Amino acid sequence: MTNALIEQLSLILESHGMMLATAESCTGGMIAAAITDRPGSSAIFERGFITYSNQSKSELLDISEALIEEHGAVSAATAAAMARGALNRSTADISLAITGIAGPGGGTAEKPVGLVYIACAARDSDTVQFEEHRFKGDRAAIRQHSVESALKLLLKFL
Repeated sequence: MTNALIEQLSLILESHGMMLATAESCTGGMIAAAITDRPGSSAIFERGFITYSNQSKSELLDISEALIEEHGAVSAATAAAMARGALNRSTADISLAITGIAGPGGGTAEKPVGLVYIACAARDSDTVQFEEHRFKGDRAAIRQHSVESALKLLLKFL
């Protein structure tokens, strides 16, 4: 399924002359890897940020420590800030960001394993679209569901 989503996404981005930047936490670069597995991806993929730690989110994407402290690294606010930060730190036209808890540890009652936030932003708009997901399964399944859901959100956003 991922390959079909990548192909569809690539064709849309190519037809509009748009470049994509990604900012990934829980997927650790899986989205960027899936996109760049497709030949010709340099026409649509500008760069990817792997911001696994809070410090890297601040340093690479210019997300304030206060925002992370107030909302948490896994939150809609952080996902939106990651999407905006990816645009601000690149020349891309559109961005896709993801943060979550892939497990098996790290979850709490309030933020359980499988909680994932995905956000998309466009350079020519102040709007950031985001989704919250609660995936089930082991770490690999949660990460794979996250990648597919992120690609689907980006397709809807376009």
